Amino acid sequence: MNRKINTGLLAYGMSGKVFHAPFVSTHPGFQLSAVTERNKKQAILDYPAVKSYDSVAELIADDSIELVIINTPNYTHYDYAKQALLAGKHILVEKPFTATSAQAKELFELAKNQGKKALVYQNRRYDSGFNSVKRIIASGVLGKLVEVHFRFDRYRNEIGPKTFKEEPIAASGLQYDLGPHLLDQAISLFGQPKSFHKVLSHNRENTKVDDYFAIQLSYPNELNVFLTASMLVADIQPAFVLNGVQGSFLKNHADVQEEQLLKGMKPTETQYGWEYPNNEGKLTVVTADGGRETSLIPSQKGDYTGLFEAVYQNIVNNVPYPITESDIITQLEILES
Repeated sequence: MNRKINTGLLAYGMSGKVFHAPFVSTHPGFQLSAVTERNKKQAILDYPAVKSYDSVAELIADDSIELVIINTPNYTHYDYAKQALLAGKHILVEKPFTATSAQAKELFELAKNQGKKALVYQNRRYDSGFNSVKRIIASGVLGKLVEVHFRFDRYRNEIGPKTFKEEPIAASGLQYDLGPHLLDQAISLFGQPKSFHKVLSHNRENTKVDDYFAIQLSYPNELNVFLTASMLVADIQPAFVLNGVQGSFLKNHADVQEEQLLKGMKPTETQYGWEYPNNEGKLTVVTADGGRETSLIPSQKGDYTGLFEAVYQNIVNNVPYPITESDIITQLEILES
């Protein structure tokens, strides 16, 4: 890769430090040039050559920056994305892309008019468990799928410190926090549903936002996909359950990337992205005589580097980005309903 994309990060908190900077800095097609740090200037400790700006406006005004990664609170995404596009930058925006589908359509159109790319960061497409699910579906071993469940469970029976997630403002609550992950995974596999049904609830004491959601997606071939997330699951359930006419597949959420990155592991290290032992998926198939045959399926490697490679190829070589505008608009139409 002869060309490097000069890249700026709008924040260097956990998301910038863990989910973006390690990949921008190790991918040969990117140069981590600048970050925004309003208070603590810590990026220089990890990346001595990086420029640290006091404000988003200063970073966006830097003519050397080609790509701006918008990893700020959800309610700021639309405004910062619009500012960056008008300044002639490509953008990579964390989920949720925007609070509404109308805002998303406006930004996608603005990007086209500016001759720039508006890309969305849906990193959970590159988790180990989801890679395993894709492989099982592609193999056809389950036959026609009848019912699919994707879950993202936690137990956090308290109000979190991040106000943009806990206050009733644009794009707050659990459905805008974890919904984009689950919806993107489902839409990437099965496309736009013919209909959907959604339930939200508020369970933690003094919560102002939803902390549980269940979304049923119905497809023309009688497939039903159930997406569930909760803040109050003491016994974590399997993250992936697939039932088909010829068998079933169950898999826990055991992707290790976030844990490894928090510990300082680089994406280029050999052990990066491989799940720990005893987290295999369980495949049960119906045999010719009507019996059951069960086997453990090792997980595929997880690696968010694939997303940054897709960003690079889209910007430099105009290779189609796998997370399409249609995917994002469908996702947001469900979230905002």
